[in-house]
Amino acid sequence: MTHTSRQTRIGIFVKHQDDAWDTAHALVRRLKDRVVILNNSLPSLPEDLICILVLGGDGTFLSAARLVGTKNIPLLGVKFGEVGFLAITLEDHLEEVLEKVFNKQYQIHERARLNIRMMRKDAVLADVDVLNDMVINKSALSRLASCAVYLDHVYLTTFRADGLIVATPTGSTAYSLAAGGPVVHPAVPSIILTPICPFTLTNRPLIIPDTTAIEIRLEDSPEDIVLTLDGQEGFNMDPKDRIFVSKSPHAVQMISFEPDSYYKVLKTRLHWSGGRS
Repeated sequence: MTHTSRQTRIGIFVKHQDDAWDTAHALVRRLKDRVVILNNSLPSLPEDLICILVLGGDGTFLSAARLVGTKNIPLLGVKFGEVGFLAITLEDHLEEVLEKVFNKQYQIHERARLNIRMMRKDAVLADVDVLNDMVINKSALSRLASCAVYLDHVYLTTFRADGLIVATPTGSTAYSLAAGGPVVHPAVPSIILTPICPFTLTNRPLIIPDTTAIEIRLEDSPEDIVLTLDGQEGFNMDPKDRIFVSKSPHAVQMISFEPDSYYKVLKTRLHWSGGRS
């Protein structure tokens, strides 16, 4: 990313949590016009942002990614939630981190997103980029969903399960991981398909190239099926709806301060080898 003289402020995106708001207001009092608090109601983002400081857990980070949209504004996550893989630093290190940001002493890594299109006949009901995942889920009392998957227009299989997760490498440590999917490094160009509680043990998680075009059809599925995008937005599905998934041209830019920061976060969050926060 090219830094220009116009990039002078840090945006702050805040979780609905008292301690995160307290920190945001303290930053505004201390840094004054060098920071600005952002929210989803803004008609557009300021043009002079160095980055967006995200105060909260992964859900807040995903909301910030949606706010950024197609703009090349990097995000910096500060952990306030219980468990988070997207935040790379803690509140205790905030002053040191901000000094590095203002001095442009950081690296930017891109995280791939998926474009999700939901079609009903010829109508597009949703066209959204996700950073983590899309989830097809049945209601608690419903019978199994049948998700027929086509890869590059070739039929693969029909997952009969409680649902199906299609995730990015970034999203591999979210719902997909809880459903038994693999941990995939964000630099690996891939898409993960993870069935949720599959009816048969032969339905296993699958990693495919991120150049693959995916189509999902609901075959003989119950009517109470929901499509959820990044846990932020949900759509009730009709049994004849089709979902098309492909790699988005718009990646999310994330700030880091050391080359191995992903492994550090992974060890800490998963408590590997006595990892510490």
